[in-house]
Amino acid sequence: MDFQASHDTSFAAAQAAEADRSRFILRTYLHLFGALVAFVLLLAFWFVSGVASAVMGIFALGKFGILLFMGAFMGTSWLADRWARSDASPAMQYAGLGLYTVAESLVFIPLIGLALVAMAEGDTMILPRAFGVTGLLFGIMTVVVVLTRQNFSFMRSLLFFGGAAATVAVLGSVIFGFTLGVFFTYAMIALACGYILYQTSGILHEYRTDQHVSAALALFSSVTLLLYYVLRLFLSRRS
Repeated sequence: MDFQASHDTSFAAAQAAEADRSRFILRTYLHLFGALVAFVLLLAFWFVSGVASAVMGIFALGKFGILLFMGAFMGTSWLADRWARSDASPAMQYAGLGLYTVAESLVFIPLIGLALVAMAEGDTMILPRAFGVTGLLFGIMTVVVVLTRQNFSFMRSLLFFGGAAATVAVLGSVIFGFTLGVFFTYAMIALACGYILYQTSGILHEYRTDQHVSAALALFSSVTLLLYYVLRLFLSRRS
């Protein structure tokens, strides 16, 4: 299928011709779907190949290992986002999306390991439930944006400070050893839903029609954040 635009793709989607806008949205969600499929396949490969055991070994080092892993992920995420937003070449943008997908799959290893243990103990639906609830919430947020046509760019500052506060809380829990309880998990689920609202409205109002890779990466980061804390919530109910 040829997705090549027939018009100038430097316009924001909101000002672009209907055909270009539709093509941009289709490209974005196809790339999001591709990233999610790659994410699942990578997770399966990590556990089959033994990479998961090596990652768990890093966490076994204690605070130093966890902080090292978090620092590597944050640095990689920043680099991947820069690449995905690059105007230099499509190859660089795809490299950014691919790099972030790999990094995100590695971050999920400890949580997926716990989920696999839960499944072995009889809770066989924990992963399907987590994926199902994540998909449902993502669908609801998307429908809200599509039906209202609201531009949620006003949420930018709130989401920035919410994300910064969450990062400080996670780092503090690692360094000082306190536990982030279920209320933090609910707050992170709400934050992820806010990101989805903001980024979905950005697809309609802010992104240019040649930024489908960057838009897909933004949505992918929010969907995986939502999945992470939905799964964490389900796992917390078992303890």
